[in-house]
Amino acid sequence: MSQPEQPWYVAGLAFACQSCGRCCAGPEEGYVFIDPGEVAAAAAFLHMPLDEFQARYVRLAYRRFSIIEHPQTHDCIFLADSNGAAARDCAIYPVRPAQCRTWPFWVRNLRNRDDWLAAGNRCPGVNRGQLHGLEEIERKRNESGP
Repeated sequence: MSQPEQPWYVAGLAFACQSCGRCCAGPEEGYVFIDPGEVAAAAAFLHMPLDEFQARYVRLAYRRFSIIEHPQTHDCIFLADSNGAAARDCAIYPVRPAQCRTWPFWVRNLRNRDDWLAAGNRCPGVNRGQLHGLEEIERKRNESGP
């Protein structure tokens, strides 16, 4: 009986967030999907009533909830500059959605080495820093959704 084929990243992948905010910024990155449990956690984190949080920060997109974007920049509404520094902060970082927690280990970035390198063209943290093992990558890939 043959062994199942191992993914191309079986030896692990390096990633270290550079806090550039590119994964949260601009019109090219798309939607930040958030599930009902994450909406509740973010509302609690910001000490807001759930209905107020939903009215201010959540919209329906493709039959899913999405965090709204800044009207001019199209950045995630929770992305903010860090006192003029190059780094950017997320106002809900401790309770950020799974989509954010699992970057860059998304299905679309892990299909093959070229897709991983393309993600690296947008994200300076790809192929830098800590090596993440296969088990962690697979867990995040599975948590990231479609």
